[in-house]
Parts: sequence; C-alpha cells; structure tokens
Amino acid sequence: MDLTRRHLLGGFAATAAATMLPARLLLAKAPIEQRFVLIILRGALDGLAAMPPYADPDLRALRGALVPPDPGQDGGMVDLDGRFALHPGLASLKDWYAEGSFLPLHAVASPYRDRSHFDGQDLLETGAARLDGTRDGWLNRTLGLIGATDRRFGIAFAEDIPLVLRGTTPVTSWLPDRPATLPPGFPDLVARLYDQDPALHAAYASGLDTTAFGRQIQGMVQIASASGPAMPAQGVMAGGMAPAAAGADLQLAEAAGRFLADPTGSRIAVMELYGWDTHVQQVKRLDRLLAAYAATLQALRAGLGDAWRQTAILTVTEFGRTAAANGSGGTDHGTGSVAFLAGGAVHGGRVLADWPGLAGDRLYQGRDLAPTMDLRAVAKGVFRDHLGLPEDALDRVIFPGSADAAPMRELVRRA
Repeated sequence: MDLTRRHLLGGFAATAAATMLPARLLLAKAPIEQRFVLIILRGALDGLAAMPPYADPDLRALRGALVPPDPGQDGGMVDLDGRFALHPGLASLKDWYAEGSFLPLHAVASPYRDRSHFDGQDLLETGAARLDGTRDGWLNRTLGLIGATDRRFGIAFAEDIPLVLRGTTPVTSWLPDRPATLPPGFPDLVARLYDQDPALHAAYASGLDTTAFGRQIQGMVQIASASGPAMPAQGVMAGGMAPAAAGADLQLAEAAGRFLADPTGSRIAVMELYGWDTHVQQVKRLDRLLAAYAATLQALRAGLGDAWRQTAILTVTEFGRTAAANGSGGTDHGTGSVAFLAGGAVHGGRVLADWPGLAGDRLYQGRDLAPTMDLRAVAKGVFRDHLGLPEDALDRVIFPGSADAAPMRELVRRA
C-alpha cells in the first residue's frame, strides 16, 4: 500500500494520542503489514569470500588460499550464474536463490570511504551522507514516517537498541535473560504502594508492560525450542561441515520470526551478528560464521511462517576487506563488499553487480574492491516498493542528501 502525504501527516498526528490506546489495538491498526528485517554483520564482512567472483581472471592470483575450490569440487563454492558463487557455508541459500527469494548484490558500500569500524558503523546506521554528528538512525526515521505509535512496532533483538533504530519514535529491544525470582503477590503489593503517585504508577505500569512483552517473546522462544531445530538438512555445508550457530541463537531467530508474524507483533526489526573482523585465520572463521548466518536466516524464515511472503530481509556490513590476503591468513579493512536481500517479497534469483574487476588498476586505492553500488540506493528501493514510502521522503528524511543515489528498481515484488 502506498503511503500518501495524508498517511504521513496522519501518522505524525497519531503519535500524540498513542498512549491513550491499548498496544494490541495500535498494532492491529498499523499502516503496513509488510515486514522488514535489517541484519548487521559487525566487523566488516569479506564480500569477495562470501560471494566469490570466480569468473574474474584475477581472483585466484590475488587471493590465493582464501578462495574456496571451484564449483563441483569437493568443498567447493556454489555456482549462481556462471560469474559469481556462494561460499560453501551459504550453500543452503542456493535453494532460496532458485525459488527467487534470495538476491545477492556485489561491490556495494555506504558513502563511507575510510576504514574505522566506529565511523563506518555510525555512517551505516545514521544514513547520513557524511559524518556530521547525526545521532538518530534511518530505521527510526522510517518508523516515524509510516506512523508507528507503539514502541513494539520497531524492535532490536539485541541487548541494547542499536543506533540505526534510535531516535524520537519509540522502539524497544529484547534478549532473553534470567529474571529474578520474586515473592508471590509482590507486583500487586508494589502497585498498591504506587497508586497514590500518578508518576510512579505510570512508570511502574510501563515496566509491567515491558515485562509482559518480554514474556510474550520468551514464550515464542520456548515454542521454538520445543519444535526442534529450524535448520533443514540441506543447510549442512558441502563437505559435511555443520552450521555453527548455537541452538539458543537459532531459537531466538525463530522466535523473532514468530513475533514478526504475530498480528500484534513488530513490523521492523534489527538483528546483529558479530565476529566478522577476520584479520587472522579467515578461512576457518568464515566457514563457521557464514554457516551460522545461513542457519540464522533459515530459523528466521521458519518462525515467520506464512508472513515470509510479506517479508524483506536486508543484510549489510560497515565496509568490505582488502582484495589481497595479509600475512596472517586474513584480510584487513577495505571498502566494497556484498549485501543480501532475502524474503518472500524479494525479487531474487539473480545477482546484481556492476562488476569493477580485480585487476590492480581497477581496485579502489590499489587495494580494495571498488564499490559501484550505493547501499542507500538498495535500501531506498526496498522502502519505496515494499513499505510504500515516497521518493522525496526517502531523499529528505530517511537518507538526507542522497538524491544522487536513486532508489533501485525491482528489488521486491509489488503487492
């Protein structure tokens, strides 16, 4: 459903009345049914390893032992289109590619061109064109535009709310923990003590609401645990290497999917995966990390169920890594990398890349994969066609100063 300016203005006006309505009613009246999940791979994913351009004549001379065996060989990469392949750890996603629900994009980057994790993640999450002190995130601004009025509409499945989700629109975060054991009737006793103080009573009621919210998701974690592993048999890597994601992580991913699928659940979510700063022993580490990432996607899809058809999942990283290996069997901070779109709403089954090549004179600053695709153009294309946001709002509000990064077309299937 397209959001007109009337919808946008109505969304802003509705915020003032938000606290007067029950949460379940608010979410039932949400302006969209589409789901969007952002997965941030923190540490800088080596895109040349995750999706090797195996037809590039300079690949093996440049990367040596970092390159998996060719498609068809034992433990080999998984061919996509005769030019690009998936790392064997992502083998289970080939079925998604074949069904059209997985869309890899190569030689992608944010506007950031230096190599600091902190600054790179800041620019990735604020959506600004440069490091200008912006302290709210582009997903929070998106929630404001679509008229989100309940904090549960936007959620981070993380210990803290990441910058990309912070801002003036209320949001929440959740991770499972072990709550303290309280005496029976203790919450009611505290409520009676606070009855005479409106401010304390309101704060305590909000705390109880948060607790109930956490228990709702915790219940979904327990359901996911009872239902057994979400990872199908084809998720095992070529060569028999099993996915390395911990069972608790997969249960959380499946529970996240269940919560997004719930009629009163969130519609925009953020997940974070760590450990992608592979300066040493990259081959062994990426075997484990990429298999775990693929397993996480599989678990998330299992939890989404029928809502998968209305879902777009965008996976991003702060920057790429050097085209050549370093002396420690790894790679150093670079520039261009990959992004992945997945979901039933995604128009996949193809690779999108304006490939710059890996010859020495084609590398960025003589050392990195040169970015030819703006990550903001990817996100803008998804938001326009999946969430129905108008292009002028994408240029001015979501990604200010991004008019030169036109929204990419046909990334998702229009409803």
